[in-house]
This record gives sequence, C-alpha cells and structure tokens, in this order.
Amino acid sequence: MGMNLADLWGKMGYTAKGVVVILGIMSAWSIAVMIERWLTFYQARKQSRTFAPHVAEALKEGRIEEAISISEQYKKSHLAKVLATGLNEFRAHQHSSEIPGETIESARRALQRATAMGVEEFKRGLGGLATIGSTAPFVGLFGTTVGIINAFTGMAVSETAGIGAVAGGIAEALVTTAFGLFVAIPAVWLYNYFTNKIESFTVEMDNSSSELIDFFLKRRATRGGK
Repeated sequence: MGMNLADLWGKMGYTAKGVVVILGIMSAWSIAVMIERWLTFYQARKQSRTFAPHVAEALKEGRIEEAISISEQYKKSHLAKVLATGLNEFRAHQHSSEIPGETIESARRALQRATAMGVEEFKRGLGGLATIGSTAPFVGLFGTTVGIINAFTGMAVSETAGIGAVAGGIAEALVTTAFGLFVAIPAVWLYNYFTNKIESFTVEMDNSSSELIDFFLKRRATRGGK
C-alpha cells in the first residue's frame, strides 16, 4: 500500500524531519533570491534599452547637463548608473584649473569604480545561491544516511529479516535525498544563468565607459582646436 507525504512525514525520525525543515528553509531562501535577482536583472535590461538611445542623442549634440538628467531618471539601469557617475565627475572638474587630461583620467577612475560597484550589486545574494546549490544534496544525503541506519537498527532489534522489513524505512530516508536534489538543481541552474548575465552586463558597462571616455577625448580635441 502506497504512502502519501503526510504518512512519510509522520514516520520520519526527528533527524530526518530536521533535515527536511532545513532544506525547506534553504528552498524558500533560494526562491526569494531567484525572484529578486530576476526582477533586478529584468529591470536593468529593460531600462538600459530605453536609456541608451536617449543619452546617446544628448551626448552627440554635446548636451552634458541633459545627459546627466536623463541618466538620473533611470534608477534601475546599470548603464545609467555608470554613465551618470562619469558625467558628474567630468562636469565637476571641467571648469577647474586641472589639466584636461587629468579631468578625463578622473572620469575614467570614476567609471571604473561605478562599474565595480555595479558588478557587486548584481552579485548580491548569488553567493548564498551557489552555497545552497552545492550543499543541499549533501544535507539530503545526511538525512538519508541517518534514516537507513535507523531502518537497519530497527530490523536488528525486531530480529526480522528481508527487504520488506526495511523497505519502508529506506523509502522514507530517500525522501530527504530527493528533496535535497529538488532544492539544489534549480539553484545551480539559476546561479549559472545569473552569472552569465552579470558577465554580459559587465561587458556592456565597460563598453559604455570606453565610449564615454572617447566622447570626452573628442570634446577636448574639438575645444582645443577652436
């Protein structure tokens, strides 16, 4: 006669139940991270696609103040955050007594810092996701091992031989391994997906930073030639 989940839970030992509770907490936490990171990445991509042509048009016409204003409107865009930092740094130094090259170098450093901060922001929570993906199967295996030990110990105490005497206990024990894999597999998949997205976003931020520096250099050359 088959057993449902309620029957399995009722027949589990305290250790197995503790393992299931721990895996449940890990699963809930990983799902929360997956949803939060997916929304963050989606908003970053969506806003950046809208932001890029607008700021490019403003910069093409040399309207730095407008470009800064546009950048500050897109709070979720990784490109807007990086370019706003570089533009603000350039604006703060362009009317000072610094050598033009030093102004551009200051903007370059600001862009590098903003890119590094953006990458770290995208990585938030992914370390825990990786930990869950790598440890959840072993947590489930621990529950299975303890359950099998208890099943064979019970068979020895009852002096009953045969697979039928331990089949129920082993089935209950294997539930924790199955649950561990159920928790780990999505965590690993989404961790790899988010990592690839971060690499893509990093390339986009680096490219945008390089293009902004090129804009500053061209602007300096144009003004110097006048």
